[in-house]
Amino acid sequence: MTDALLTSQPISPVPSRTARVPLCFVLDEEGSMRHFLSLVLHGLGIDTEEFADGAAMREALERRQPDLVFINISLESADAIECVVALGKYGFAGSVQLMSGRGAAVLEHVKSIGVQNRLTMLPVLKKPFETDAIVRVIQELRLGTPIAGDIKASLDQGLDQGWVEFWYQPKIELRRKKLAGAEAYARIRHPQHGILSPASFMADASDGSILQLAELAVTSALRAGKSFAELGLQLPIAVNIPVPALTKLPLEEMIRAHHAPGAKWAGLIIDVTEEQIVTDLALAAELTRRMTGLNVKLAIDDFGRGLSSLSRLQNMPFAELKLDRNYVTDCGTDKVKAPLCKTVIDLAHNFGSVTVAIGIEKAADAMALVSMGCDYGQGFLLGQPMAEERFVSLLRQRASHQGATLDKGAVREKRRA
Repeated sequence: MTDALLTSQPISPVPSRTARVPLCFVLDEEGSMRHFLSLVLHGLGIDTEEFADGAAMREALERRQPDLVFINISLESADAIECVVALGKYGFAGSVQLMSGRGAAVLEHVKSIGVQNRLTMLPVLKKPFETDAIVRVIQELRLGTPIAGDIKASLDQGLDQGWVEFWYQPKIELRRKKLAGAEAYARIRHPQHGILSPASFMADASDGSILQLAELAVTSALRAGKSFAELGLQLPIAVNIPVPALTKLPLEEMIRAHHAPGAKWAGLIIDVTEEQIVTDLALAAELTRRMTGLNVKLAIDDFGRGLSSLSRLQNMPFAELKLDRNYVTDCGTDKVKAPLCKTVIDLAHNFGSVTVAIGIEKAADAMALVSMGCDYGQGFLLGQPMAEERFVSLLRQRASHQGATLDKGAVREKRRA
């Protein structure tokens, strides 16, 4: 799913006491593999530098030292060996993660050279490997962003100090494997503890703080949407807003501050939980009526938890139904979850809505969801939440790559002519 890759998700462990962002070097001659690793690491709160050959990485070592290095051992292992020796020469104090699809003898030989050079050599990753293998490496090294619940912070303080920011997770059209949107997730960038997830700061949040956070979420999404549009991508952005806060938001004024009346833009999707909305369908109808003319749509988050209430939703104009991750996980193999997912997907389509599967972590689950007719997906497999500037940077790389591809195609056509 290279086109689909650009990863609320589980958060990885406690960083150092300073808020310095860890750095990882990624050495692999295969561009798609470098891209995949960088995406996962970015989602875990780690910066990356990518290298297609060892010479470039060795040159970079003269400028800065990373916390972790991923080195692929290709058919020609000499380049990897030279890099391992160079790391030893520079007194590299981080960890080295070798990865390869080659035989064990070659891998162990390169690893032994690292040990001889006094490097910390991690257990070799055999290709192919999935996202969870990378996550385990980061967790064991205690790099990246904190485990949800390990650290508690105050939302009030985060808002007052300007620590709140929004990270964006790609939403992928599953059948075509194309980027189709994004979802905003709140984070606090704490000066001592680094990046904190909502589990660390939402538990004791006041109603006033939640309303202020909702306003920031909408403003951030509107601004980010314009940034994405400047890159040629009209991406609808989803934000999670509790219904009590949604009823108080001046949505029309906020949207007009960013978009002139009648201007073309991708729109917003407001996620509300099924539990909050199903008990007051009249309110749901009023909210959807109010938002229709604003190019804002309503989606039900965690859909499927309240199965007894589903029949009551058939007349409601919800744009999206988000399939709860508890159903999605292992739906490709679990004989109970698979038919439940299929039932919810069919039901959503009968309502005239599209379905979004949340928390996709395995390729088997993604393939099963495609066969069930699920429209979109989000999750570790497809891309984790990442800071806006990283998301934009990846979109620029994607646009640049597509432009280069088009240029090459034009040259070929010219030659044929």
